[in-house]
Amino acid sequence: MRFVWLGCGLFSLSLGVLGAFVPLLPTVPLLLLAAFFFAKSSDRLHDWLISHPKFGPAISDWRERGAISRRAKWAASLSILASLGITLTLGVPLTIIAIQLTTLAAVSLFIWSRPEI
Repeated sequence: MRFVWLGCGLFSLSLGVLGAFVPLLPTVPLLLLAAFFFAKSSDRLHDWLISHPKFGPAISDWRERGAISRRAKWAASLSILASLGITLTLGVPLTIIAIQLTTLAAVSLFIWSRPEI
């Protein structure tokens, strides 16, 4: 079972790193998931992720205070706007745009309602 947890952790970490560059792929939730999986499979990888200079602080802030940094909030908001802009540019049907807009508004509300560091 340890290898399943490890595989899930590596997959989540890969998606989380990719999410730093791809709009709407959530980086921090995937890193939190990776930390969870690594805690069950590899102390070494878990400690590495928690102490990582780029990823560690966001994980610690969320675990300790449920907080998201202002910089991360702005980055998420810009990604949300970029994905909405792409959708509008592609001429997606209005029903899909309405669903996307509703979802993105809910995500934005959640992000901006979290405490800051």
